Amino acid sequence: MARPYRSVLYIPTANTRAMEKARQLAADAIIFDMEDAVVPGEKAAAREHLTEALANDYGPRALIVRINALATEWGEDDARLCAGELASRIDAVLIPKVEGAADLDRAAALLPDTKLWAMVETPLGMLNAAEIAAHPRLEGMVMGTNDLAKDLNSRFRPDRLPMQAGLGLCLLAAKAHGKIILDGVYNAIKDEDGLRAECEQGRDMGFDGKTLIHPAQLAVTNEVFAPTEAEIELARRQIEAFEAISATGKGVAVVDGKIVENLHVDTARKTLDHAEAIAAMAG
Repeated sequence: MARPYRSVLYIPTANTRAMEKARQLAADAIIFDMEDAVVPGEKAAAREHLTEALANDYGPRALIVRINALATEWGEDDARLCAGELASRIDAVLIPKVEGAADLDRAAALLPDTKLWAMVETPLGMLNAAEIAAHPRLEGMVMGTNDLAKDLNSRFRPDRLPMQAGLGLCLLAAKAHGKIILDGVYNAIKDEDGLRAECEQGRDMGFDGKTLIHPAQLAVTNEVFAPTEAEIELARRQIEAFEAISATGKGVAVVDGKIVENLHVDTARKTLDHAEAIAAMAG
C-alpha cells in the first residue's frame, strides 16, 4: 500500500510556530523549506530550529527537507545536517533546481543513505526530465511552476497553457520510471475555486498530489486527489465483474456498457489501494 501524497505543505524552517502547528495539520507530507522561505541571515538559525522541531512526533506524515542549492554557500551544510543528525528523522531530501543527473550525483554523494527528491523548475531541467527521473537514488519529483513561469516569461492563465509542455515532459518521465510526481503551488491563498480547478487539472493529468503554501489549501487538495465514492464503487464492480468472467475462461467483462480488461482492473486495484492508504493516514 503506497503512501499518499495528495497534499504536501511547504513550511518555513525559520518559523518555529508554523513547524509546531504542522504536527496537527491534515497534510499527507510536509516540506520543511530551508531555501526560498529563509532569508540569508537566518539560514544557520533555521537549521537549529529544524533540528529542534524534528525532535517531535509528526505522526504518519512524510517529512521532506528542501535544502539550499548545493552551489550556494549554505547547501552543503544543509546536506550534512540531513545526512547526520536528522537522517533517522526525515523521509527524504528535496534538491532544488535540478537540471540533470549530475546534480543528483553530487547530492547522493553528500546524502548516501537518504532518499532524494528533485525540484524541476527550469526549462533545462524539464528538457532533461527523463534523465532526472531515471536516477537510481530518486524517489520523487516536484514541479517548481513559479520559477518556470519566471524563466518562460509567461503570463498567468487558469489553464496553465504556457507550461503544459514542461509539465507533460516531467509527468511522462516520472511515470516511465515509477517515481512520485507532485504538481506546483497555487499562489492565490483565498481563491478556493481557482485552487480546486487547478487541483482537478493536475489530478486529471496524472499528478500524485500538489504542493501547497498555506494550510487553508489542504481540504480542497485532499478531496480532489482522493478517489471519490463513485470511483471506489466502480472499481469494486469492475474487479468483481472481471473475476467472474475470468472464471468462465473469458478475458473481457462489461460494466455500465463499457469493456473491462486487465488494464482496467489494474487501475481499479490501484484506486482501492489509494483509498485504503488515505484511510490509514486518517486512522
